[in-house]
Amino acid sequence: MEFITQPWAWYVGGPVIAFIMFLLFYFGERFGMSSNLETFCSIGGAGKFINYFKIDWKQNTWNLIFVAGAITGGFIASYWLSPSGGDTVMLNPQTIQDLADIGIVNAGSSFLPDEIFSIDTMLSLKGFFILLIAGVMVGFGARWAGGCTSGHAIVGLSNLELPSLISVIGFFIGGLVMTWLILPLIF
Repeated sequence: MEFITQPWAWYVGGPVIAFIMFLLFYFGERFGMSSNLETFCSIGGAGKFINYFKIDWKQNTWNLIFVAGAITGGFIASYWLSPSGGDTVMLNPQTIQDLADIGIVNAGSSFLPDEIFSIDTMLSLKGFFILLIAGVMVGFGARWAGGCTSGHAIVGLSNLELPSLISVIGFFIGGLVMTWLILPLIF
C-alpha cells in the first residue's frame, strides 16, 4: 500500500502517460476534458437550441467512460488511498508566507483553502462573482484555444502541434499573471 499512497516519481508517471498517449494515437482518439462539456450539453438536449451542439455524442462514449473513471478514481484515492498525513500539502515556506500576506492563512493545511473554497465563501457576493467570472473565463479560454490544459499540454505537445505549444505558453503566462497580479488584488 505504501507504493500506491505516495507520489510516483517522474520516471514512473511519465512512461505511463506516454503509454496512454500511444494507445490513444493508435486507436485514433484525442484526449481532453473540456470537450466532454460539449458532449454533456449534447446529451442534455442543447442541440435543439444551438446548432453547435448537434453532434453524435455516442462517438465520444470512450471519453465519457474516462470522465467516470477519473471521478471514481479520485473518490477512491481520496477516501482509501490518501497518505497518513491527511490533507496536509507540502509547500515551500516562502509560498506559505506569500499566501498568508494576501489573507490565505493555514496554507498547506488542506488542499482547498477555506478562504477560497468554503461554502460560506462561495455563497458570498464576492465568492459568487469570482466563481462566475472564473468559470466563464475558463470555459471561453478552453473553447477559444481549441482545448483545455490537459488536451494541449499532454496530447498536443506529444503530437508536436504548434497551436498546442502556443496555448501552453499562454496557460503559463496566464497562471503567472493570476498568481502575481490578480490574486493579490482579489484578496
